[in-house]
Amino acid sequence: YALVKRYLATPAGRLKLDRYKLRFPVVKGLVQKIEVARFARTLGTLSQSGVPILQALNLVKDTIGNRVIAATLGSVYARVKEGEKLSKPLSEIGMFPSLAIQMITVGEETGRLGEMLLRVAENYEKSARDTVRRLVGFLEPAMILCMGVVVGFIVISMMMAIFSINEMPF
Repeated sequence: YALVKRYLATPAGRLKLDRYKLRFPVVKGLVQKIEVARFARTLGTLSQSGVPILQALNLVKDTIGNRVIAATLGSVYARVKEGEKLSKPLSEIGMFPSLAIQMITVGEETGRLGEMLLRVAENYEKSARDTVRRLVGFLEPAMILCMGVVVGFIVISMMMAIFSINEMPF
């Protein structure tokens, strides 16, 4: 356990763990929703506060918890610095859902990018909460079933011991 903990504390171990998170279907969707919400909330708040987009992207990259997604935002930063709109590189990296990309595109075209990013954040935060609620709802019956099996095993083993006492010769 200590060896695994020490490995995950290293940057290479953390990056590997983040890659694995993005490979599992249920975990990938949840991580993606959380990171999109975090990205949109931070960038939207910075944008509405008057921070230039390049500086805001640089700050947002540091707030993302998943290092794989944060690394892909480095290429987004470089392409926005070259003059592209934000939505195009975001859609090409493949980490952001199409709904978020479309909402960001609308925000860029209408000149209300900050407001639209905050709406994206609200949508994906709600979606992440719903996903967590469903996962917990699934785990609850599974845990009850496992506890039932454990208790049943204990009861059966006690009953077997009681019945075996009756078979002992005196």
